[in-house]
Amino acid sequence: MTSRPKVPAARRGDARVAWLLVSPAIVGFAAFYGFPLLRGIYLSFTEFHVLTPPKWVGLANFRELLADDVFWHSLEITVYFVLLQVAIGTVVSLAIAAVLHRLTRSALVRGVILLPYLISNVIAALVWQWMLDPQLGIVNVVLKALTGDTVQFFGSSTWAIPTLAVISVWKWMGYFAILIFAGLQTIPPTVYEAGRVDGASEVQMFFRLTLPLLRPILVMVVVLSVINAFQVFDIVQVTTQGGPANASNVLQMYIFQKAFGQFDFGYAATMSLALLVLLAGITFLQLRIARAGHSDLS
Repeated sequence: MTSRPKVPAARRGDARVAWLLVSPAIVGFAAFYGFPLLRGIYLSFTEFHVLTPPKWVGLANFRELLADDVFWHSLEITVYFVLLQVAIGTVVSLAIAAVLHRLTRSALVRGVILLPYLISNVIAALVWQWMLDPQLGIVNVVLKALTGDTVQFFGSSTWAIPTLAVISVWKWMGYFAILIFAGLQTIPPTVYEAGRVDGASEVQMFFRLTLPLLRPILVMVVVLSVINAFQVFDIVQVTTQGGPANASNVLQMYIFQKAFGQFDFGYAATMSLALLVLLAGITFLQLRIARAGHSDLS
């Protein structure tokens, strides 16, 4: 029978010190995430309109959810937005990271690229709203000079979601590019040297060496991008407010309208819970399918 190794006397109090140091974070998580989550789950089974106590209704909200055409329409619009942002954003961020890695590693350039991420979402949305204004926006001024026509970026059912997706991509591309750039720096130079010896071109090395070796980082970027895109709200609220004709009424906007427009907090909590389950399922599938924990470097 093997005896347990003795813990040095100097380290016997480390566990207590560690718990003491992390206790503020635990308390903050419980107060601002844990309790609201449990409260939201409870409210999803109730009829709650703020001025009256919650009334338990069981699965009534969920039955209403399944028959709610506006909910499914908002979910469809949200999925469209997510697909656009994730696809465009991942490609743009990967291209920026590759340029940074190959051409320059200047901290100043990285800071400039990260700058949009540091700007408030509301400020970014306001600036883009002014730039894309159909009458005075600089983008439409240029378009009118080149084509003779202007584009209703926020006033068109066709252009509203793609425009919002581009704004979101611009806002987040620097952050994701820096993450991918950090992943590129972990790839040993000997891998590319071996590829050159074998006669591989830069394009071949990018698709056959760089992308496979970046899989864990790319999976993380895609997962974070999907979660962020599903939670889009502020840029929609500032620019289109769900219009025109509900063309940009994403799920977060619909939840906000139900909760703070109609004060139906019970049903809003039900939709929030459905979104939580959806995001958890999508994240799990992404991690399983992409084998995020495995790297070709090992």
